[in-house]
Amino acid sequence: MKILSVVGARPQFVKLAPVATAMAARGDEHVIVHTGQHYDINMSDVFFRDLGIPAPDRHLAVGSGSHGRQTGAMLAAMDEVLEETRPDWVLVYGDTNSTLAGTLSAVKMGIPLAHLEAGLRSFNRRMPEEHNRVLTDHAADLCLAPTEVAMGHLRTEGLAGSSVMVGDVMTDVLLRVRDAVADRPAELPAGVDPEQPYYVTTLHRAENTDDADRLRTIIDGLAGVQAPVLLFAHPRLRQRAADFGIDLDRGSVTVADPIPYPALVRNVMTSAGVITDSGGLQKEAFILRVPCTTVRTETEWTETVDLGWNVLVQDPNDLRDLVQRPTPAATDETPYGDGDAATRVVEAIHTAQRR
Repeated sequence: MKILSVVGARPQFVKLAPVATAMAARGDEHVIVHTGQHYDINMSDVFFRDLGIPAPDRHLAVGSGSHGRQTGAMLAAMDEVLEETRPDWVLVYGDTNSTLAGTLSAVKMGIPLAHLEAGLRSFNRRMPEEHNRVLTDHAADLCLAPTEVAMGHLRTEGLAGSSVMVGDVMTDVLLRVRDAVADRPAELPAGVDPEQPYYVTTLHRAENTDDADRLRTIIDGLAGVQAPVLLFAHPRLRQRAADFGIDLDRGSVTVADPIPYPALVRNVMTSAGVITDSGGLQKEAFILRVPCTTVRTETEWTETVDLGWNVLVQDPNDLRDLVQRPTPAATDETPYGDGDAATRVVEAIHTAQRR
């Protein structure tokens, strides 16, 4: 079978790694399309090398832009790719503009579509990601859900007949990377003592970066934490802070460039906690049993909150105190699977093809 994967952003490269391995083991022809949504080498190309992913067959090199322009440019380029490759299935990942573009192109050309990480809901329609994931689920021929909560959302929306519970493929790769880097030292900026508590931080969502007052309040909170805060800053965050005249590198905050995924995992493993607005990093922190503080008012990964390992920041003025809360109670729960989700993803696509 020929399956075409559409990826374009950092979390999608992580999800792609175990899926590519599972497809190779099954003997499938796998076409990888990189839209170029994340075009900085530290945000894209290095991931393929570090995670052992085959080089993309097509690189659309779309780059940055407004949501509409970026999605439109991808959609225009995707039509030509699908016409030339004629895959049996298109597989899209997560909730990005790359996902929506791949979805629309596949549907318009009548190619069966599978959505990996289906059924996640924040119920916040101000988030572009929420629109992307809902539209994709309702267009997909096969919804691949990572959790029982996600399956419940799909059933509620009338999509039970096209939905399969497969588990979370990010768990697959995280467990593999965790074991591979366990004996490595943490890769910390100069001046940060790995033997002392520190926090790993990422910020990228528009609701946090595009509001000058909110971003300033968040950085004030991070600067006041009583331990080093390592802010691995996406280029867009740096630009927005510069636009607003906000100094990111102050107080407890040390700003660094984004780092390869294995290094990020190792740094999280030895940290006192994670501070983020990323969906994936919330979940990875939980799997690694590291406390997480999420700078959002809601999360798709509700299990992390229900089990006490993640706290949502309703008011950014409370950020510093929430970060410094007591360590949560231990848990043996594994809501994100056993590390074999990618094999079930490929099997689900084959089963759907035989119908």
